[in-house]
Amino acid sequence: MVKDILSDEFQYTVLELLVRNKSILDSLTKFQDSNGRVNRSIIKSITQCGCVKVDACKQNFPEGVDFEQARDNMSTHLQGDLCENCRDAVEKEIGRNLFYLASLCNILDLNMYDILIKELDRIKMLGKYNLR
Repeated sequence: MVKDILSDEFQYTVLELLVRNKSILDSLTKFQDSNGRVNRSIIKSITQCGCVKVDACKQNFPEGVDFEQARDNMSTHLQGDLCENCRDAVEKEIGRNLFYLASLCNILDLNMYDILIKELDRIKMLGKYNLR
């Protein structure tokens, strides 16, 4: 499949390019830093650009409703859409995060595609009981 080839190619390319942060300790801290940068880019879209807005309140989870009704009743608390500049910034930071995730997978001799398939199987098997 094209998807598994793309995933494997990405992971292999990261393996070939990663030189300075090859230590598991370096990769862990870079991965954590990239997580923070993803969060920061989203927060900047709210606080500096204003293209999206957070309107948060307590989530109402009424008893006695089925899963689909409850799911449809839950809110993201996000209003609006990312503008082109903010979308580019968030995508860049998520891409960097994926880079360091692939790095960790390489160091630990794990395959990202296999992990995705296993997780997909788990969430499909548990279905609505996989409430995260």
